[in-house]
Amino acid sequence: MDHFEYLNGELHVEQVAITAIASEVGTPFYCYSTATLERHYKVFTDAFEGTDALVCYSLKSNGNLAIVRTLARQGAGADIVSEGELHRALAAGIPAEKIVFSGVGKERTAMQAALDVGIYQFNVESLPELEALDEVARGAAEQAPVALRINPDVDAGSHHKISTGRREDKFGIPWTEALDAYARAAAMPGIEIVGIDVHIGSQLSSLEPFEAAFRKVADLVEALRAEGHNIRRLDLGGGLGVPYHEDDEVPPLPANYGKMIKDVAGHLECQILLEPGRLISANAGVLVSSVIYLKHSGNRTFVIVDGAMNDLLRPALYDAYHRILPVKEPNADAPREPVDVVGPICETGDTFAQDRALPPLNPGDLVVFCTAGAYGAVMSSTYNGRPLVPEVLVNGDRYAVVRRRQSLDEMLDAEDVPDWLPAAG
Repeated sequence: MDHFEYLNGELHVEQVAITAIASEVGTPFYCYSTATLERHYKVFTDAFEGTDALVCYSLKSNGNLAIVRTLARQGAGADIVSEGELHRALAAGIPAEKIVFSGVGKERTAMQAALDVGIYQFNVESLPELEALDEVARGAAEQAPVALRINPDVDAGSHHKISTGRREDKFGIPWTEALDAYARAAAMPGIEIVGIDVHIGSQLSSLEPFEAAFRKVADLVEALRAEGHNIRRLDLGGGLGVPYHEDDEVPPLPANYGKMIKDVAGHLECQILLEPGRLISANAGVLVSSVIYLKHSGNRTFVIVDGAMNDLLRPALYDAYHRILPVKEPNADAPREPVDVVGPICETGDTFAQDRALPPLNPGDLVVFCTAGAYGAVMSSTYNGRPLVPEVLVNGDRYAVVRRRQSLDEMLDAEDVPDWLPAAG
């Protein structure tokens, strides 16, 4: 459920008309719903009521400070993958003792920064990373709390670019090497073993891959405890999918996900760590864009909008589907004709939809790309010299610009021309 609906013939975010926001900030822009963020977080956490669980929102899905602070106020921790995300989580008000540091390429400076503030856990993905963390921790006369990320060799069945639990993926330590890796970790004075980490991918539409992976991890907990390791935390990652397409298989409900985890791992008496991202933020955001031109070419009609692949990369990167809605509510009997919705970037890949049946659109009309709150603005760029677009957060009948539109001069400010090149003009 989200809080985007037609009221009096036009699309609203909670109690605010999208046209009202567009008239102030221009298009394209991202728009988020506070009520949707809070509801999704509550539905997820309610699934683990009565258990020792820590929910760490995955900043990589949407790291806007206002989004993260909204969730911090609900009690969320943070799952981070860089020193920049550590800085962002702390700035948003998430306490260090609720921060988990994931990612395959942690640098020593980032490890030191995380140790300095006292994060809750490092999810270590390889033996070289483990050795580096041990060295950094010993240099600081500390012990780093570590869960080793174990790759269970389970195919999640999702897009190959977001699968992370197969043996050929770059993530984690192979299942067959887990016992040896923990033995190595136990011998390192800068490392404190606290748990096991597993994450098999993103946008999963079935519980079966989760259950297969979690059962293997539960067996590993028993094996490691038998060897004397104090395994007391079980980090199960994120990955629950959301429906992008009207015909998508309905993903598992958080309540069913929580029940499955309790059934599989409840007897272990471990603290459960969870790292939802997309599930929390995806349906809480849309990208709002204006139609620039209609172009007829042969038997195709192109709807050219001012949003582009640099603003919303998922369709170009993953062939991802996003529902497209006109902001002005169409009549129920309005004809639907197949069109290609494209952006202005000089790439054929700058295409949001092909042969999509939409009601009539005209230059100046507003459209929204739904389910764009995750991996939307956070993946945007300035390709083709296009400024980063604004982000707007709505709360009831109020809204605020939470990232302003980047100016052309601001895009140039980070660059310098060497002194051997003559001044322009």
